[in-house]
Amino acid sequence: MEHYNMNLTLKVWRQKNAESKGHFETFHVKDISSEMSFLEMFDVLNERLVNEGKDPITFDHDCREGICGACSMYVDGRAHGPWQKNTVCQLHMRAYKDGDTIVVEPWRADSFPVIKDLMVDRSAFDRIIEAGGFISTNTGNAVDANAIPVDRFISEEAFDAAACIGCGACVAACPNGSAMLFVSAKVSQLALLPQGNPERKTRVENMVQQMDKEGFGNCGNIHNCEAECPKGISVRNIARLNKELLRAGLTSETVK
Repeated sequence: MEHYNMNLTLKVWRQKNAESKGHFETFHVKDISSEMSFLEMFDVLNERLVNEGKDPITFDHDCREGICGACSMYVDGRAHGPWQKNTVCQLHMRAYKDGDTIVVEPWRADSFPVIKDLMVDRSAFDRIIEAGGFISTNTGNAVDANAIPVDRFISEEAFDAAACIGCGACVAACPNGSAMLFVSAKVSQLALLPQGNPERKTRVENMVQQMDKEGFGNCGNIHNCEAECPKGISVRNIARLNKELLRAGLTSETVK
């Protein structure tokens, strides 16, 4: 692939904290390599700002390998940018050409308040996971791998759901700010497996209750969440979540 350098105009959201009124600030960056990642481009800009005695742009990142989900940015109106099934940290500058203008914003969701600039507080997801609790399992020596048979297609669905990295793109892409895709993925990965059965009822009830408490919106079946999810989590999980919640709400009694 041909390597080239480019000059770009960045319109970046700047905001001191959740209470402050934010604004867009324009930056011009030069000689950006097409082989840089999007975050490396921000590193170059921030190094220049620091050398100029200015406040660098705050953004969240950790692994830079598409695993941690920390790089929560809207790029030109799309969660994680123009590439499908991709996080911002894995977006490369070859997606752009010389002279382009790029607009970068933080997640737009009431449940993800801005900490500063492009960094948002996604701890609501942590509290939902915490509400789900633990699974009950025997301790001691490891059992044989085939001690609890699981159908291959079921296990694959569970692994697909477990691929969710909790980045919050589903919430940011949803007009209602719904967290249903995230919660359904976390519920599904355990509801599908026998190890998740003991707490199956309480898990879904507690996680949905916490989701509502955090102020996330309702699912509108628009499917923006699946379209923008960097891991391609299916909306089928939302149907499973609703089924699990209905099942948990039904109390069976022995008819005498």
